[in-house]
Amino acid sequence: MKVAVVGAGWAGLAAAVDLTRRGAAVTLYEAGRVAGGRGRSVNIDGRTLDNGQHLLLGAYRETLALMRSVGADPDALFERHPLQVVDRDGFRLALPSWPAPLNVAWGLLTAATVDLPEKLKTALWMQRVKWRGFRLRRDESVADWLDAAGQTGVLRRKLWEPLCLAALNTPAERASAQLFANVLRDSLGSPRRADTDLLLPRVPFGELLPEPACRWLAAHGATLRFGHRVRSVADTCVDGEAHDAVVIAVAPQHLQALLPEADACFEYEPIVTVYLQFSAKTRLDFPLLHLGGTTGAWAIDRGNGLFGCAISGHGDWDAWSDAALAASMETALGLGPAQSQQVIREKRATFSCRPEQARPNWRTPDPRLILAGDYTWADYPATLEGAVRSGRRAAATVLQSASLPA
Repeated sequence: MKVAVVGAGWAGLAAAVDLTRRGAAVTLYEAGRVAGGRGRSVNIDGRTLDNGQHLLLGAYRETLALMRSVGADPDALFERHPLQVVDRDGFRLALPSWPAPLNVAWGLLTAATVDLPEKLKTALWMQRVKWRGFRLRRDESVADWLDAAGQTGVLRRKLWEPLCLAALNTPAERASAQLFANVLRDSLGSPRRADTDLLLPRVPFGELLPEPACRWLAAHGATLRFGHRVRSVADTCVDGEAHDAVVIAVAPQHLQALLPEADACFEYEPIVTVYLQFSAKTRLDFPLLHLGGTTGAWAIDRGNGLFGCAISGHGDWDAWSDAALAASMETALGLGPAQSQQVIREKRATFSCRPEQARPNWRTPDPRLILAGDYTWADYPATLEGAVRSGRRAAATVLQSASLPA
């Protein structure tokens, strides 16, 4: 069976690996020079940096399984920490390595700078949400959801709103409450303690999945065509080359150029990453720090004195210069002057996770043509786990359509 996969992001890689493993002759097309899509490494002035700060959780089971299947060992490539949310104002919520849900309950009850009545009120609210299976009566903004629940205190400012911005890349005022509830269901609300663990990369992002997956694909007979921007997909012909099936795994803003009938009308949110290099001995007490302030940024200690400060979503900082952004992050981090700075802007890093946002159907009228990408995995916001799951679903659908075991 001859299958084309268009796009070598995490969704396209997942589809290509599963198809190749089941004996399909796969051709992987990628417009860029490297794989990874929005989760890749880039070379800037001879230095390898990531195009954003992508945090993984233990709940990313399909992603971790895919990494293992292509020879990448998550235990060696990540630092694993029980989740903590910490800021410079003294707030700290730290989960112990206890079985769920005791770990979350203890973390909540011992959260610093939060009074006991607010903790109990929040615990009861979380329990009610869990009883309802994390299904909301209607989708609304996260801000409205929190208002209705009486979540207006310290935990809203220090926990729920920062987590919403980090997970959905969309501020609480315009983010989907149902998608945020889905994220909570599979993390803080999960019965598996390990699902809440924070996974911080020890290596550049390309070494986690894109590079090992490409090596695995090449070794198993797949054809990799980098620097090839696909211009047309007609039936199952890709730029005039015939295939038995096609998986389109491009970013949503590129979808309609290949598939005009596809309904992928999104607004987009940016991510700005400010890299600050300090002396190699400079470390944080915990490698993830919420900087807050006007930007709501998070700082990630990448080791050897390198810090990646991630600013999510639209805001006044869209118009700031790179120098102003770097100065703001340097001040918020509070570690003194940095030795060097580098700013990477992704203007359309993710789709905006609005309430009742329509998602394109991953199936098309032609059963031989399947869509993949985080925006097609309707249960999640724009996450790497959603991308991988959508790619594996696309591969399974192609195999089923060919009457092969999936």
